[in-house]
Amino acid sequence: MEKQLHLNLLASRPPMAGGFQSGSKMKMGPGRKRDFSPLPWSQYFETMEDVEVENENGKDIFRIYCSGAHGPVLLLLHGGGHSALSWAVFTAVICSRINCRVVAMDLRAHGDTKVKNPDDLSADTMAKDIGKVVEALYGDNPPPIMIIGHSMGGAIAVHTAAANHIPSLLGLCVIDVVEGTAMDALNSMQNFLRSRPKTFKSLENAIEWSVKSGQIRNMESARVSMGGQVKKCEESTSSPGVSRSIGEGIIEEEEEEEAEEESNKKRMKEDDQEIKKESVFTWRVELSKTEKYWEGWFRGLSALFLTCPAPKLLLLAGVDRLDKDLTIGQMQGKFQMQVLPQCGHAVHEDAPEKVADALATFMVRHKFTEFKEGYLC
Repeated sequence: MEKQLHLNLLASRPPMAGGFQSGSKMKMGPGRKRDFSPLPWSQYFETMEDVEVENENGKDIFRIYCSGAHGPVLLLLHGGGHSALSWAVFTAVICSRINCRVVAMDLRAHGDTKVKNPDDLSADTMAKDIGKVVEALYGDNPPPIMIIGHSMGGAIAVHTAAANHIPSLLGLCVIDVVEGTAMDALNSMQNFLRSRPKTFKSLENAIEWSVKSGQIRNMESARVSMGGQVKKCEESTSSPGVSRSIGEGIIEEEEEEEAEEESNKKRMKEDDQEIKKESVFTWRVELSKTEKYWEGWFRGLSALFLTCPAPKLLLLAGVDRLDKDLTIGQMQGKFQMQVLPQCGHAVHEDAPEKVADALATFMVRHKFTEFKEGYLC
């Protein structure tokens, strides 16, 4: 149970029953090689831009990805350590379901956002960031906005709504973050972060690790979103820890041909190791250093969520996530809840169609928008 709680506060989580387990063999047909090559953002979003926001120390620049031209805005906030690219596949699906506009943003210190003070990840500062970006995009007359957040981003979405940073708020959707389980996970969070690989030999290697470890169970989403989690750095391959490819403890049985091929490649690389530096990839965000903010993200979250007057949707990977306050609130009809089983913590990446269907149905029911012509729900 403790392991299952580890990443409730961040963007990924160890696999649960029903998904790939660490060390389990992923069934493939004979001779088939899985494609771990990265996919471009432009396959899923229409535009990418950098939004400048004034602060007391100068200007912060927030990276956003957008799609759609009409309808309410879906403002998407990712989980800790992830980026706006975690919403890529979901964006393509939701835009085919309903009339809407999508704005997915890299939160401060994440993805390609550049801020003057990247060490300040307090809930208050991050919520203010959201309001400033909305103001920069739309001025004093913003369109109707539905804010949707996953994990840490879900917590920030609640803080943003509670502080009324978005005056045109239509509704609030929180994905797989609950105060009780998140707070329970804090004590063991550092141990989990230490268990992750420190580096990857390539972006493909990082994508492979994310899928085989069960962090992201949707291959397509992993191929577009992992580029927002890791960055290239120069490091000698002879340095300790560099070749923790795919992560320690994840041992996959491969077809004999593939094993022989990998062995040959490994020998060639070892021959080059002593005379050459190689590009390796490491995490963009050192999540272990954000620990002092964790409690502030989640303490009191259930009460804040319940007191938000806007219509609310809570999407969970398992019904066991509900704490006492939310259980009572759900029985009183204060929000709509839907459980999406057989998903990991990255629900919107693992099952983008199911999340899009749940959100589309919610928004149409509340008359926030309409289904697209020709779409059969």
